[in-house]
Amino acid sequence: MITFENNIVTQRLENLKKEFQALIEKKNEPENTAGNGIYTRYKNPIITAAHTPLEWRYDFDPNTNPLLLERIGINATFNAGALKWNNKYITVVRVEGVDRKSFFAIAESPNGVDNFKFWDKPCVIPQTEEPDTNVYDMRLIAHEDGWIYGIFCTERKDPKAPAGDTSMAIANAGIVRTKDLVNWERLPDLISNTGQQRNVVLHPEFVDGKYALYTRPQDGFIDVGNGGGIGLGYVENMGNPVVKEEQIIYGKQYHTVYELKNGLGPAPIKTSKGWLHLAHGVRNTAAGLRYTLYMFMTDLNDISKVTHYPAGHFMAPEGAERVGDVSNVLFSNGWIADEDGTVYIYYASSDTRMHVAVSSIEQLVDYVTNTPEDTFTSAGSVQTIIKQVEKNKSI
Repeated sequence: MITFENNIVTQRLENLKKEFQALIEKKNEPENTAGNGIYTRYKNPIITAAHTPLEWRYDFDPNTNPLLLERIGINATFNAGALKWNNKYITVVRVEGVDRKSFFAIAESPNGVDNFKFWDKPCVIPQTEEPDTNVYDMRLIAHEDGWIYGIFCTERKDPKAPAGDTSMAIANAGIVRTKDLVNWERLPDLISNTGQQRNVVLHPEFVDGKYALYTRPQDGFIDVGNGGGIGLGYVENMGNPVVKEEQIIYGKQYHTVYELKNGLGPAPIKTSKGWLHLAHGVRNTAAGLRYTLYMFMTDLNDISKVTHYPAGHFMAPEGAERVGDVSNVLFSNGWIADEDGTVYIYYASSDTRMHVAVSSIEQLVDYVTNTPEDTFTSAGSVQTIIKQVEKNKSI
């Protein structure tokens, strides 16, 4: 029993606990709209900074914190990898403190849409010989080799930065693996010949006996330069992850939702029609960068071959999702396909909070394979609409 001498502080502690419990037990509901038929958004964010345990943020010892002040501030919870594990919906969340340092923490739900509760402690990620300054955006992949891999972005200060420049950084893919989501084995960082790497994703199956990695090479930490597309490369052994060659399978394209850069989100989902991919695309606007989600499909037997690519974005920020630390952004690096075909799409809005949208394999395959492709011109878009109008009139 924690007892503070000040009754006001004691009451505040009780209020904190009640508010926290009410938040994490709050039932989520689908949005009450007809929607687009492709997916259903849910009303409430599923994980916010306020969902992080009180024990992380407060020192409950009356001797060292008699006024019950928050000691460790949490700024945001976003960009979570996801996995169905032991019949629970697991997310490995990017938790960002007010000190700007991100770390990983697991939050689990019994049903995939609400009641997400963090485990007692954040994940402890072993360091390489060159320690990470910051880590974020882990993809969780249950590979057929029996390991659960976590591939994330590791950020370090650029040693070539001019004197006085405290912002130049280098991004690369850090790699860990685990059997229990508690004990993580650190593997060497990815080695490639194409500059910096973000948004690296491991394909869940072997391809000709090799590990297949989706990459996103870029020239700089922010600017992609000649990079910016979704690449594909192979390694013989994840203990020595050297990608010698990369093939761009989905490049950036002028005047599209991925004109500036694009990157794969979570590992693809296998279906009878092909591999379903969820990615993000970035374009420039007068208000800054806009991140949206889009989808495509690759061939079942040749993952380098894109077979379907519906035009435009699959999902974009709406309403309050537009506002946050980095506004006008949707980003996803986690989804879960249940055995009954339900798909839980976990996405972050504006680098601040986590949401869920629910769809199905049937809906997503229909969307990807039957939505018209981009014609890349205004005149082409008009003709696509006219063709559909005329078809509807003939029914």
